[in-house]
Amino acid sequence: MKLTGAQIIIKRLLAHGVDTVFGYPGGAVLTLYDELYKNAKKIRHILTAHEQGAAHAADGYARVSGKTGVVIATSGPGATNLVTGIANAYLDSVPMVAITGNVSVPLLGKDSFQEVDIVGITQAVVKHNFLVRDVKNLEHTLNEAFRIAGSGRPGPVLIDVPKNIQSETCLYTGGDPTPRKVASAGESEPLDLSPVISAIKNSKRPYIYAGGGVISGDACGELRALSERLSAPVGLSMMGLTALPADYALNLGMTGMHGRYASTVVKSESDLLIALGARFSDRATGNVDEYGEGKTIIHVDIDGAEIGKNVPPHIKICGDVKNFLVELLRQLPEMRSEEWLSRIAELKRSEESHHRAAFNPLGIIETVRGYCGGETVIATDVGQHQMWVAQYYQFQKPRTLLTSGGLGAMGFGLGAAIGGCIAAGGKRTVLFTGDGSFGMNLTELATAVSEKLPVLIVILNNGVLGLPRQWQTVFYGGRYSHSTLDRKTDFAALAKAFGAEGHTAGSFGELEGVLKNLPAQAPVVVDCRIGMDEKVLPMIPPGGSVKDMILK
Repeated sequence: MKLTGAQIIIKRLLAHGVDTVFGYPGGAVLTLYDELYKNAKKIRHILTAHEQGAAHAADGYARVSGKTGVVIATSGPGATNLVTGIANAYLDSVPMVAITGNVSVPLLGKDSFQEVDIVGITQAVVKHNFLVRDVKNLEHTLNEAFRIAGSGRPGPVLIDVPKNIQSETCLYTGGDPTPRKVASAGESEPLDLSPVISAIKNSKRPYIYAGGGVISGDACGELRALSERLSAPVGLSMMGLTALPADYALNLGMTGMHGRYASTVVKSESDLLIALGARFSDRATGNVDEYGEGKTIIHVDIDGAEIGKNVPPHIKICGDVKNFLVELLRQLPEMRSEEWLSRIAELKRSEESHHRAAFNPLGIIETVRGYCGGETVIATDVGQHQMWVAQYYQFQKPRTLLTSGGLGAMGFGLGAAIGGCIAAGGKRTVLFTGDGSFGMNLTELATAVSEKLPVLIVILNNGVLGLPRQWQTVFYGGRYSHSTLDRKTDFAALAKAFGAEGHTAGSFGELEGVLKNLPAQAPVVVDCRIGMDEKVLPMIPPGGSVKDMILK
């Protein structure tokens, strides 16, 4: 049968299991939006306040659901407003399909109204992108986009669909939407694990470093099984944080620049490091030469380009992390070192205890968790509050942390929380943010209100840009150049103006009073006033190592 390009897009979205999209209409996508109107019972469209918010929402939706997120925007500024969200998904390996409109094909390249080369602009921050110049190619392009976004190392794909392509017709075949499996390099051959097993058997102090690839690869169960088999502690990258329950005894939490003390020290003392689905970013390694000193490194990743890019491994395994772990567990005997376990327990005990005497970030995070639980979806923006959550929120379930890891995009959190809340079936979702980050995209409060989403927004308000101030204190002699916000914004009143609940809290009693009375179908903003000189510790200076760790 013959269908228009817009109808083909809807058909393919449905064929790929898409039931929710995020976006903002405009002239170059009105034909597509007309089809969304006709199919409103099949595809839910979430109208955001800004296209960047829509991209972050699609990202959050994908992370929680495990499905490919979809975002739609018009040409020109609508498309360019997606770029930060696309780049964020690219650096955090989140499957996303972005569909943009453009001027009609005959007008391309003529500086037409609201025309930009969005394919050229996004080239560096997508797995692939397409400009559809012939409606006959649209169906195949959509299938390829979903295949690429979700296979191998996940990531965003952009499809630019000129206005005339949306209204032109062609034969629609409606083929099988199941993406064909594309093997990673080396995956077509059986894995030779003898070097891995030999390295493990020769090790006395094994350490597992797990990243986001463990979560996206659905290998959390196998990760725990390997840890138990080897009695090996596990340190997590920020993206890998929810891979193990916080109460698992060998889960040492986040490692790296702002990692937990025990996690970072145990890593430095290990003689074998097994890296699973992690890319060894500079914030995770510090001084690369010292990072791998005295240890054998095994690096397992589905993306061969990541292996050896930052830290040279002794053993390289390019392939699916779950397949690797399943096969390794089949061949590996149980191993146990009481001496190593004793040292791990000693370092865990030595971690500085924190007290809730003052209204401080840790106490606020613990209080919120006490009311929301370890399986609640938690979103963060970027800054000190993000590090505090990563260090101290006790996650119990995979896919419950939404944070901007690679890009570090302030303003990510509220859009992501909206997408995550929708993916979680409208269950309570929490956003921890700072006054600086919240100011970036607070207009998405309008979206949360319109959709009646129970998003709890906890602002850790210190009146400054916290991490820049901390760095200026430690490295720049206390010269606080433009990191003091000195704003008079009343966030509680602002929330009410948007139609949300708004509260200000300066004590645990006031915070608990809000948490006891959260509405079931409305966003709530709690402005928590904290001191401007609260610091994220421990901290390893950029390019430093464990011996340079700042503890006070």
